[in-house]
Amino acid sequence: MQAPEFWRRDGLLAHGLQPLAWIYGAAGRLRWAVTRPWRGDVPVICIGNLVAGGAGKTPTALAVARALTQRGVTVHFLSRGHGGRLPGPIRVDPARHLARDVGDEPLLLAAAAPAWIARDRAAGARAAIAAGAQAIVMDDGFQNPGLAKDLSLLVIDQAYGLGNGRVHPAGPLREPACRGLDRADVVILLQSGETPVPLPALPRPPLTARLIPSDDALTLRGRRVLAFAGIGRPERFFHTVREMGAEVVGQQAFPDHHPFREDEIWKLVEWARELDAQAVTTAKDAVRLPPGARDMVTVIPVVLAFDAPAELDFLLDRMLTADRP
Repeated sequence: MQAPEFWRRDGLLAHGLQPLAWIYGAAGRLRWAVTRPWRGDVPVICIGNLVAGGAGKTPTALAVARALTQRGVTVHFLSRGHGGRLPGPIRVDPARHLARDVGDEPLLLAAAAPAWIARDRAAGARAAIAAGAQAIVMDDGFQNPGLAKDLSLLVIDQAYGLGNGRVHPAGPLREPACRGLDRADVVILLQSGETPVPLPALPRPPLTARLIPSDDALTLRGRRVLAFAGIGRPERFFHTVREMGAEVVGQQAFPDHHPFREDEIWKLVEWARELDAQAVTTAKDAVRLPPGARDMVTVIPVVLAFDAPAELDFLLDRMLTADRP
């Protein structure tokens, strides 16, 4: 889905939907109250967010997994598999699975390390541990109480913030901000060069990070491009393309997790030709492109870079050496 515009401001529609937001929030609190989380014998690191839609969780999960791998830890990813039809637990195989099977994020994760999808997160964790995982990095699941977490990292897109600060459906929040911020071990503020929005006071100092295009993507500097994306906030991708020096002569936003049809890609490619430009998209969108269309589009991969990597190192080292319950 695409986040509705009224989620950005506290208007009449948001006020009118507030009774439903109270019910949604109460249901979440009840779920936490009645669920006893399962705890395995390996550490679990959860990468979550507070708002519906994308905040940069998957690039953060990849960055955390790289840091753990550098310490000699065998990492497995765990995801719900949003947008996929398979309930899991199942290990993602990019050679066999499509985005409609397992979701788009798990396909990206599986290119870096073993990745599992499971709507039952505890069952997914048990499968990963049985397959040799020494640590589990969860992409999303911060609001899921079924699996105990050893470290919870909460990602906030600083250019979007927390919207109007209301819980779904009156606003973008998955839970009240105060509860989520208190439960997080640390907040990661994702900076994109866009104007940041005001945020509530954070209970502890945040980490800051930004998305950096890969070196290969820099070959597009100075070239005309048509940018399209079906992610939580396509504007962030369009800004990244401009920031890396490409000339964006056209852009097209699609809903998050949009299943691209071949005719849609043909229209975009034809539009790009009319503009004497190259069609470009994100790595997350690329795994949802029809096979026949992938060679017609240039993918711009990004990696998450922490402004102070030593702060993340400290958190991970402390977690790995701590006595676990």
